[in-house]
Amino acid sequence: MTGLLGAALPAVPLLAGLAGLLLPPAPRHPGGAVGGGRARTAAVTIGVAGAAGALALAVALLVTVDGPTETSTTWVDFGGLAVTLGVRLDGAAALVAVAVAAVALAVQVYSVGYLRRGPHDDVDVDHRYPPYAAQISLFTGAMLLVVVAGDLIMLLVGWEVMGLCSYLLIAHDRRLAGAPAAAMKAFLVTRVGDVGFLLGIALLGVSTGSFRIADVLAHDHSGATLTAAGLLLLAGVAGKSAQFPLHTWLPDAMAGPTPISALIHAATMVAAGVYAVTRLYPLFTAAPVTLTVLGVLAAITLLLGALAATAQDDIKRVLAWSTVSQLGYMTGALAVGSPSAALFHLLTHAAFKALLFLAAGAVIHAVGTTLMSEMGGLRRAMPVTFWCTVIGLGALAGVPPLAGFWSKDGVLTVAESAALEGTGPAPSWVGWLVWLAGLLGVAITAWYAGRLLLRAFFGEPRLPLVHPHDPPAVLRWPVLLLAVPAALLGLAGFVGAFADRLRFATVPVAGAEDGLVHVGPGLLLPLALLLVGAGLVWARWRRDAAADPATALGPLRPVFARAFRLDDVQHTLVVRPVRALARLARTGDEVVVDGVVEGSGRAATGLGVGLAALHRAALPRAAAGVLAGALLIGLAAAVLEAVR
Repeated sequence: MTGLLGAALPAVPLLAGLAGLLLPPAPRHPGGAVGGGRARTAAVTIGVAGAAGALALAVALLVTVDGPTETSTTWVDFGGLAVTLGVRLDGAAALVAVAVAAVALAVQVYSVGYLRRGPHDDVDVDHRYPPYAAQISLFTGAMLLVVVAGDLIMLLVGWEVMGLCSYLLIAHDRRLAGAPAAAMKAFLVTRVGDVGFLLGIALLGVSTGSFRIADVLAHDHSGATLTAAGLLLLAGVAGKSAQFPLHTWLPDAMAGPTPISALIHAATMVAAGVYAVTRLYPLFTAAPVTLTVLGVLAAITLLLGALAATAQDDIKRVLAWSTVSQLGYMTGALAVGSPSAALFHLLTHAAFKALLFLAAGAVIHAVGTTLMSEMGGLRRAMPVTFWCTVIGLGALAGVPPLAGFWSKDGVLTVAESAALEGTGPAPSWVGWLVWLAGLLGVAITAWYAGRLLLRAFFGEPRLPLVHPHDPPAVLRWPVLLLAVPAALLGLAGFVGAFADRLRFATVPVAGAEDGLVHVGPGLLLPLALLLVGAGLVWARWRRDAAADPATALGPLRPVFARAFRLDDVQHTLVVRPVRALARLARTGDEVVVDGVVEGSGRAATGLGVGLAALHRAALPRAAAGVLAGALLIGLAAAVLEAVR
């Protein structure tokens, strides 16, 4: 029964997505007189039902799974290299599945209201809503396939389908100037990492003789194989989970609809890389070099995302860069030896980041802009959205007792243990790097979270002609329901059954996994840094409520706003050389290859024309030609005879 539940979990949203793709586009209705027609109603029904069914199956799986369970059957055998169809289930997989399905359901319901009116016209429906809802279902099913997959090839299928769905959903509104380019960038940047991911999977499969995850983990790989495969897999993780240097696609992906931002940032793409590492974690602990690399990238990503978030004016880009930073906490926990802490923060982050994006969507829906410089004074006009945003930002910053406080403290505790006691599988200096970066990130996160709250909800309205209000019920209820886990999920860490489900029986740990939640003097330092960050932004705002607190950054503000110009570096070092190489290849193809082919054709044609002219020559000219040829042949023969 457990195996059937695991197999049905990704199948339900995938089938809903395929059924939704068969629906025709919703008809356009000028003036918005009609609510969208049968196609839109069918798309809403199928999408919501698919997500609700997946959530019900995930909850059933959470209740029934009491230990690691695996079912598989051979799908195809390539000369002894087996690919299997099956599921690999445990408590952690069930919890992640519940988070994915819950966020997907919230996004499906929220989208019904959010996409009812096009952003640039008076059409009452988005006529492309049926494929949009279907693609969300496919996106959800692909992530759930990654969660339950018992074979690396199955995991890779879900991994790649997510990449395709992200491309389609980010570019959903093609009328927006940046949407197609952002979708293409997300697709190409993640594909760069996926090349390494595919090669890593192939290397492990060839070494094992099977792609079944249980066989791969049980096989005695050589040290060189583990190191090479681990580094290749980390390339894919860096792409999907937006780790430096493949993080640049995630902020630009904000060109997509806000509900899609919530789905990508909270439950699908960015979570997939972290989850894949936890699934294969014994391989990484057996090759400490891979965890060392992961720890360095985590520290850079954590601080890069936090600093970039301090100077953004677009509310969605602030949240996007905060996701990059929070992913650094998760991968940092993995680097210092605690997949449980990484998954705990993944779950709490899914709750409060989905809440923040959907609340931001409510603000954007009300005021018609994403720029905080045009907001202000929304606290009284939108009280429900305001308090939900307070909960989300408090959880993001780590305000006790909200969810993010406990999970972020869990990461800092294991990093401190790895630094001071050397308990992690990587060298102790990696623990120091992750710990110090995490502590500094606490203060910076409190600063930019406070800035977002003050700029959007306090002060005087900067668009006096706009009359915002809390969103309608179809937008409001998903936000309210997500506020509950954003506030309380961290307390689940005190429950032994919850903590046990986040532990992997096959994962060796070195003393850092004594608990998810830690209460003691170690909490004082993060709390002090939290107060410092919040106090600094509050003091700056009190000095001049009309000014942006980011002015305190001085000359660093444009540097942070451009994220240290790493996009420009990427463009200079990668994009321009590749384009130049493409132009060179095109020129070579057109001038050299086509030139040889076309030139030989022209030469043959010219020779034929010349010979035809000779054949058509008059008798005197022909006779003269024959005599001249005979004379030349005779002369050549005489010369050769003389030489001989």
